[in-house]
Amino acid sequence: MIFAKVFGIALVGLTIIYLSMSAFLQSVRRDRLERQYDAAPVAGVHRDAHVAMGMTAYRPRLRRQLVVLVYLVPVAAVGIIVYVVNSN
Repeated sequence: MIFAKVFGIALVGLTIIYLSMSAFLQSVRRDRLERQYDAAPVAGVHRDAHVAMGMTAYRPRLRRQLVVLVYLVPVAAVGIIVYVVNSN
């Protein structure tokens, strides 16, 4: 029962971290795309369209990387630590 509570709290915490990092990294990427367009405007493409296309291409990769970094790495690390501590 305690394990389920700890797991639930950890899941909520990791989800908050995931959402925060996602918002922050999308903001950074959007700023980078805007600066890139301002430095070298593309003829026939509006700035907002350029940013929208760049963000559409970026989101799947961001989602995949964040899932691995926020959910899988900490769970794997805790699992390895529990295994090592209990194997001795």
